[in-house]
Amino acid sequence: MSRTPTRSTPHPADTHDIIRVHGARANNLRNVDVEIPKRRLTVFTGVSGSGKSSLVFATIAAESQRMINETYSAFVQGFMPSLARPDVDVLEGLTTAIIVDQERMGANPRSTVGTATDANAMLRILFSRLGEPTIGSPQAFSFNVASVSGAGAVEIERGGRKVKERREFSVTGGMCPRCEGRGEVSDFDLTALYDETKSLNEGALTIPGYSMDGWYGRIYRECGFFDPDKPIAKFTKRQLDILLYSEPKRIKVEGINVTFEGLIPKIQKSMLAKDREAMQPHIRAFVDRAITFTVCPDCDGTRLSELARSSKIDGRSIADVCALQITDLADWVRGLQGSSTASVSPLLTSLSELLDSFVAIGLGYLSLDRPAGTLSGGEAQRTKLIRHLGSSLTDVTYVFDEPTIGLHPHDIERMNDLLRQLRDKGNTVLVVEHKPEAIAIADHVVDIGPGAGTEGGQIVFEGSVEGLRGADTLTGRHLDDRATLKTTLREATGALEVRGANTHNLRNVDVDIPLGVLVVLTGVAGSGKSSLIGGSVAGRDGVVSIDQGAIKGSRRSNPATYTGLLEPIRKAFAKANGVKPALFSANSEGACPNCKGAGVVYSDLAMMGGVSTICEVCEGKRFQAEVLTYTFGGADIDEVLGMSVAQAERFFSDGDAKIPAAHKILQRLSDVGLGYLRIGQPLTTLSGGERQRLKLAAQMGEKGDVYILDEPTSGLHLADVEQLLGLLDRLVDAGKSVIVIEHHQAVMAHADWIIDLGPGAGHDGGQVVFTGTPAQLVSEPTTLTGRHLADYVGA
Repeated sequence: MSRTPTRSTPHPADTHDIIRVHGARANNLRNVDVEIPKRRLTVFTGVSGSGKSSLVFATIAAESQRMINETYSAFVQGFMPSLARPDVDVLEGLTTAIIVDQERMGANPRSTVGTATDANAMLRILFSRLGEPTIGSPQAFSFNVASVSGAGAVEIERGGRKVKERREFSVTGGMCPRCEGRGEVSDFDLTALYDETKSLNEGALTIPGYSMDGWYGRIYRECGFFDPDKPIAKFTKRQLDILLYSEPKRIKVEGINVTFEGLIPKIQKSMLAKDREAMQPHIRAFVDRAITFTVCPDCDGTRLSELARSSKIDGRSIADVCALQITDLADWVRGLQGSSTASVSPLLTSLSELLDSFVAIGLGYLSLDRPAGTLSGGEAQRTKLIRHLGSSLTDVTYVFDEPTIGLHPHDIERMNDLLRQLRDKGNTVLVVEHKPEAIAIADHVVDIGPGAGTEGGQIVFEGSVEGLRGADTLTGRHLDDRATLKTTLREATGALEVRGANTHNLRNVDVDIPLGVLVVLTGVAGSGKSSLIGGSVAGRDGVVSIDQGAIKGSRRSNPATYTGLLEPIRKAFAKANGVKPALFSANSEGACPNCKGAGVVYSDLAMMGGVSTICEVCEGKRFQAEVLTYTFGGADIDEVLGMSVAQAERFFSDGDAKIPAAHKILQRLSDVGLGYLRIGQPLTTLSGGERQRLKLAAQMGEKGDVYILDEPTSGLHLADVEQLLGLLDRLVDAGKSVIVIEHHQAVMAHADWIIDLGPGAGHDGGQVVFTGTPAQLVSEPTTLTGRHLADYVGA
């Protein structure tokens, strides 16, 4: 048999082995040129806000997705989100990009871990085939499908004649009719809606936005269903029912047709339909005060109807198996595979592989009925990764945004193995990361800097990890930083007592949390840290809890509006010029009439990428020309919003422009390392780390004696961690008690006291396995945390 001689030159198809980016200018990037090797693991580093996400997500991944969308017909594209082409000159060598970001999963109250990963869909099919008694199709086990039935006459045309026929239909769904598949019911505290001693004319309604001078107040006052001068306490039962529960009715008020509706359905539509985090602070405070959520008494929180819960396999209903820890559920499914279930064998195999993926990625401690909105950023990211683990696709570009967020050092090793597996199957893996343990496995490193914001946006290093260690960049200099144990520790001034804590997987935990010191609560993901704090500490008086929840923001939101900084600035401008404060808001009376205060004019081109052009009237300044004639301290409002935090801090510190309230907020922004941000910069342009620190700065202004911080190092560069530790020290030295839920060894080493939970995750955790000083933890490292911290500090 003859063989064809091996070619000395490579095949042309094998020469396309790089992704080439030329002239990238998204956000703060400054004409960046870079070549990224394909089928390798490339890590992008640099301080938070240096431009990593702008290069990886807003340029490479965005263009890949846009080009894939363009392969569909114009009709299909009309149903897809339109993506504009990134600001870049050349992008070559792109492959299909799969983005696994750290965005929280949708806060839809009906979304669970099971519905987000197809596990529930498989279980529904399984129960419809094997459940006893048989109750119907898979949708009979779905808490998102309501049971409905109906009958009536329909008119159809047959043989040129119209014929009426009676038709009936019925749908058997699994939704609990009382809570409508939410698992909880809401109850209104009526005393928070109105003051029953007052009449409507006297301002009885205490709901935000329902003043008697506004439209809502006028509708209720002049609807004619009750006397507006009668105190609500004297309303008849029917009148009170109309006020609270009336269905929408068309009425006339002051000659205008309007809709009258009861207070409770009105609030449910206008307020409760929104994600709590997206609410304005005063609305959120009202909702927290007026509405209590309790477990649905009919379904006991399972979301499923009694019929759906009646069908069982081996004595368990679908609600029972969804409540199991996933490791236990995987064992239950394997037990079914051994029985006579040939008809569903392929289904059981797929379900078993999916559940094993959960375990492999370190999420075996979750249950399928866990609401998706309660997952941390790290848990959400790994949940999204599950569907890709067993994929047969190769030559795909996987893009990860800090996959180690929320991971204990023990779990980071497992994540590194998964990233290597994806690469070794022939895929290109791009990772935005700060942790040295994750940077260490890179085949290629791209370091972006040298600083953040306008001081970043350049490639400062490209090469190997060893080359980065010797590079004179911020990342290179700090890559081998190791915090040391403190020589002097603060003495506790008291203790927060926790007794019998049993939230989620906690096992009647008793622990004293010292006050007046820096306490670090640690343990593997799923060990019970957040359950301990959220269930037993966070709700107490004087406790300020700063969680990982992502801040919401549109292109009209900026650091000045989010932190409340704009309020004292607007008032100072108004007072100095004798005009209304609303003139100095681009979202109110001062907005440019042409662009409505956006600064740009957007043109929607349907399935094509939209186009934005600088507003010709205000030239992007967002305000009316008249507003810009008013100055304060020698600057107009546009010039103030264009200042960096550091510049604004100096501007408002003394002299004619001194505003103590504004200066205090700006100091907190500087303390968390955001001195480079423009105070009028849209929130949509901020990175995940910048948003986390912005939230920290905003909530540090709340009054409290105990501060709880949930993983404040998320998104922080190695060089920024030192600054964060300084901030924590200043809080404690100012008389505050600080409790930090954290995995970062530098924060653990800096603690005065450590509480370690474990020993494992889920039902293998939920216990306090160590309390004491960091030195005591590393001297006899019997826990996972102790061993990793001992390695870190070189003990």
